[in-house]
Amino acid sequence: MKNSAIIVGAGIVGLSVARALADKGYSVTVVDKSDKAVGASIRNFGMVWPIGQPSGELYQLARKSAEIWKQVCDGIGMWYHQCGSLHVANDEIEWTVINELYDLFNKEGRPVQLLTKESIAKRYPHVNQQGLFGGLYSSDELIVDPRIAVAQVSTYLNELMNVQFLWNFSVTEIGEGYIRSNEQTLRADCVFVCSGHEMETLYPSVFKQSPITKCKLQMMRMQMSVSNSIGTSVCGGLSLLHYGSFKLAPSLPLLRKFAEEHFPQYLQHGIHVMVSQHEKGELTVGDSHEYGNIFDPFDRQDINELIIQYLNRFMKASNWKLNATWHGIYPKMTDGASWFFHSPVNHVYILNGLGGAGMTLSFGLAKKLIDAIE
Repeated sequence: MKNSAIIVGAGIVGLSVARALADKGYSVTVVDKSDKAVGASIRNFGMVWPIGQPSGELYQLARKSAEIWKQVCDGIGMWYHQCGSLHVANDEIEWTVINELYDLFNKEGRPVQLLTKESIAKRYPHVNQQGLFGGLYSSDELIVDPRIAVAQVSTYLNELMNVQFLWNFSVTEIGEGYIRSNEQTLRADCVFVCSGHEMETLYPSVFKQSPITKCKLQMMRMQMSVSNSIGTSVCGGLSLLHYGSFKLAPSLPLLRKFAEEHFPQYLQHGIHVMVSQHEKGELTVGDSHEYGNIFDPFDRQDINELIIQYLNRFMKASNWKLNATWHGIYPKMTDGASWFFHSPVNHVYILNGLGGAGMTLSFGLAKKLIDAIE
């Protein structure tokens, strides 16, 4: 008889765990309180982003995730774009950091290129040439459209891996070998709780005692006046301060000092600016980072305006039309860890706290954790 598993939460973390378990031969059921995934997993750039992960295990997990993403997309006929990423420098200190990162990444064997201003102008004409020094290109990164991808992964799991889904199932109780709603009890050999920031509701004491906080981010969707491709995902200089993989650059403290002097409002709101492009030409732009346990439900226009101002620093975006704004909330570790994995009772596991790296790490991480349990 097959081992059985229940997954609570149909976001990308839960779906990744479901895939890893089904791949091991488990009979898997995923439950979600809504009739489709509507949380942080559909409210992001859709970036699968190895460039942001430090060398070693995290980088390898990101690459493994990218490999699985492509398998899933090809299996269901879903669009993705192996577009790579471009970090641009609009100041001498940014250019210094990018050169240092190129040397570090090149020695590690990462697929990176150092591009001059002239090379960028030729390859990526939508990048703003004014004040541009050059950029770091990596070919590792790919894009999916999260609004479509999460639903399509569910379809893939159901149709090709026989994973069952129960929507509109609000979990009120979890114990060893079972979950319960007001109307129904489901039983399985193991339960995985992958419910994002709603872990706070299902396991309030664990959430309170763990080094986890919540992060609210603001994002927006834009459209070019003419349907064109920007060619790759592009990041401005502030992104060099955001990702763990960039911390080894010797000149990073000087870049932080530069940002403190020239972009204090951006640091105050945790803003760094990136843009990705999906199949229909839509551009996803963001984002800000506000940490805490309670957030104002209303988005701040001044934050969106700061993001757009900085976007125009490195992209020719003055004619882009703003189509939508939104915010997302995800759990974030406060102790420097990249995820939270905990078993509150026998055969019940909580996986959480991937921060903004859910799309990037989930598939690879789920495989690693399930392999270890097995």
